[in-house]
Amino acid sequence: MANAIDGLKPALVWKYFAEISLVPRGSKNEAAIGKYLVDTARKLGLAAEQDATGNVLARKPASRGREGAQSVCLQGHMDMVCEKNKDTIHNFLEDPLQLVRKGNFMTANGTTLGADNGIAVATCLAVMEDKNLEHGPLEFLFTVDEETGLTGANNLQPGFLQSKTLLNLDSEDEGELYVGCSGGRDNAGTWDAALDDAPAGGTGLLITVKGLKGGHSGLEIHTGRGNALKIMTRVLLGLAAIGARVARIDGGNKRNAIPREAEAVVSLPKAKAAQAGEFVEQMNQAIKAELATVEPNLTIACQAQKGVRKVLKKALQKRVLLTLAGLPHGVLKMSADIPGLVETSTNLAIIQTGKKAISIQTSQRSSVASEIDEAAQAVCAVFELGGAIVTGSDGYPGWKPNIESPILKRAQSTYKSLYGKDPAVKAVHAGLECGIIGEKYPGMDMVSFGPTMREVHSPNEHLYIDTVEKFYAFLLAILKSVK
Repeated sequence: MANAIDGLKPALVWKYFAEISLVPRGSKNEAAIGKYLVDTARKLGLAAEQDATGNVLARKPASRGREGAQSVCLQGHMDMVCEKNKDTIHNFLEDPLQLVRKGNFMTANGTTLGADNGIAVATCLAVMEDKNLEHGPLEFLFTVDEETGLTGANNLQPGFLQSKTLLNLDSEDEGELYVGCSGGRDNAGTWDAALDDAPAGGTGLLITVKGLKGGHSGLEIHTGRGNALKIMTRVLLGLAAIGARVARIDGGNKRNAIPREAEAVVSLPKAKAAQAGEFVEQMNQAIKAELATVEPNLTIACQAQKGVRKVLKKALQKRVLLTLAGLPHGVLKMSADIPGLVETSTNLAIIQTGKKAISIQTSQRSSVASEIDEAAQAVCAVFELGGAIVTGSDGYPGWKPNIESPILKRAQSTYKSLYGKDPAVKAVHAGLECGIIGEKYPGMDMVSFGPTMREVHSPNEHLYIDTVEKFYAFLLAILKSVK
């Protein structure tokens, strides 16, 4: 761990990034990191409190001579997405992350890195500790459960924050300023697990789909990456045509991540085993060819599986497979106003086969509220046609861009003075807490930025080391300039 950060700058940021990597902090498991943040703030002589939801707020007085400047809140979320490669042994409830430095990348050993949004947490802690900075009054807001429910932001209470300006540190491209984001909603379909005994004299097969990149269902949805559930569905429909009975299907584990892996167990007549194996290999070759450019490591394979005792009833199997085939996945509409911005999308995220139920989870996003409604209607219609019980969340609001924002203009001029070029001003096809915070605190002036990271929400997540120093210098320059 220490070797991974040796010599990196800013030293304080990397020190804290390594420290928080030792603390398990998956969504809804933030008690330890919350305590760490409160304890650390108090050790640094700062006031700190934690609300009933688990959000942590620390305050740092202005540096000498800056007492009259307006208060600024630095904000990020303390939880991370917990994804690992199937062959990686790691318990996210207990085990520390293992940082790995590869040239200009910081990554983790077989797991998500947690730079989303650990780099914001580490940056705030560095600003809290450094006594040589010039700034006005500062607040540091660390929210819980951003990744699975935006719970912390949704439960912020009036009066918790005093600042009227907020710097969200949860964006992923250095040199870009974000002033808007999409809203989102989740919808799921569930069936009772009606089962039959596996046909006598049959043989079992385990089908696996592996090696996909996965990634963030907002930020990477436009890249054409493979969806393990969609691929598995194609394979299973073909096997069903030669008599296969499905025992279970499982794949994906985060509603906001494109599913990277899936597996299914089927039972079929022994006389069909060789034909099934040939078909799986044909699909492996065909789909690998389709996705060769974006998914070079895809593999679809099968092997013998013993002990298959129960299978889905034929009618249920048909409903589940046709629902999976019919559910949309990917970009539904591009923005006509902002070139290159995905406006509306949907993610087919998870399928789980339990002893009592089979469930499929999806997530819809859009920067236009009415288009979230339309996307959700389409998804729910497929579920209803498939005979599923449909449930959904209330969702979260988007963040409407304000190009005349004072903090945006200050950030633009500050960046240009530092680096001699204008930063890009963008909106993002992902949920940022700014939408909810702006709704909770009307009139809050906000901008979002961060260092560059890629493939977040997957074990390939990596943070560009050189951009962390630029990001930190930019943040400090903004704080220095606020009057």
